[in-house]
Amino acid sequence: MYLRMAKRLLLESDKRALWKLAWNMGWKGMLSVQKHKKRLKKGEVFPPFLYISVINSCNLRCQGCWVDVAAKQETISAEALHRLINEAKEAGNVFFGIVGGEPFMHPELLDVLEEHPDCYFQIFTNGQFITDEKAKRLRKMGNVTPLISVEGNEIVSDERRGRADVYNKTMEGIQNCLNNKLFTGVCTSLCKTNIDDLLKEEWIDRLIEMGVMYTWFHVYRPMGPDASPELCLTTGQQLKARQFVVDMRVKKPIVIVDAYHDGKGQALCPAVTGMSHHINPWGDIEPCPVIQFSQESIHNHEKSLKDQFVESEFLKDFREMSASTTRGCIILERPDLLQKLIEKHGAVDSTVRKTAMKELEAMEIRTSQYNPGNEIPEKNLLYRIAKKYWYNDFGVYRDYDHSQTAAPELVQLQTTVSSTKT
Repeated sequence: MYLRMAKRLLLESDKRALWKLAWNMGWKGMLSVQKHKKRLKKGEVFPPFLYISVINSCNLRCQGCWVDVAAKQETISAEALHRLINEAKEAGNVFFGIVGGEPFMHPELLDVLEEHPDCYFQIFTNGQFITDEKAKRLRKMGNVTPLISVEGNEIVSDERRGRADVYNKTMEGIQNCLNNKLFTGVCTSLCKTNIDDLLKEEWIDRLIEMGVMYTWFHVYRPMGPDASPELCLTTGQQLKARQFVVDMRVKKPIVIVDAYHDGKGQALCPAVTGMSHHINPWGDIEPCPVIQFSQESIHNHEKSLKDQFVESEFLKDFREMSASTTRGCIILERPDLLQKLIEKHGAVDSTVRKTAMKELEAMEIRTSQYNPGNEIPEKNLLYRIAKKYWYNDFGVYRDYDHSQTAAPELVQLQTTVSSTKT
């Protein structure tokens, strides 16, 4: 499997882009994490991986979208984006996840990214704006990987994404990337309407045959004004997804991303470990994309970007409260505690619609990636090594007894799954 993956990388990817991936994302990314670990020992947190929503607008209307896509368009200006990236680089960061809305609707995005060849950018996109011409430009830049979302077959994609012919248009964008030998990924927000179609070996085989180099299965989260909770996976389905990912990693020559487990299979939250936080199109600094409350902004020029992260009491309390409550997703498991934290700090609703607190209050307790007693360790040696040194909880969860802070409904669900598994 390792040799087949190496062969694919060498023969199916642009060599310059592959070098940028290895140097900027690989080597320099590891150094960023090492700096993060040193900062943690001093009680300082500045995320080695920043996620930036550069625009709120989107051409689709997906179920469960928490972004104000229909509101007046807001973009992070080129000047502000340059300043943000430069300040992050001063702290040792080189990797940025570019999200939206639909990032390719930002008119100056590629101009900005092109001026930072020493960084690596992962663009989360529906792929419909990636023409052959744009793919050629991305290949020339070499420091960008498109991560294109596919949410099901033709029928399911149209339903999930609120528009017609979504699947075919997205597949066309993927093909434009592959024709130009870009290091291309395909992601899926797993939910009840697409898990049977896409969480299977045949879909992985098709991606490999197409030339896709990596994939990412993340779990649907019922957020926003139209949360669509009926799409949520059951606890058993989430466990099935984890098992599938672990099994495919030792079998298929394709990288499979997983941001919510360490090498031992223990759950974690990237925001709680300090590995990542989020900046929205208005410049507000948030714990993560789905927790849309903030006290800091990149437009506050009285403090550096690093100082705002390090000195934020709201972000610090969020991490500590979450770590002591669960190894999973606090917004799903204990939305009540998150409400109290927001009220304590007077954090501001950073949405345009200004209904984020009502949405939080209306949430029901649900399972997330944390399922104690059902941990599934990595089988693939390279993933185990990488996670051991550069992707784990870094001790932030300490020796907390999370059973004391878990919601009773959640404990019952986890107990039921454990009994069924046994």
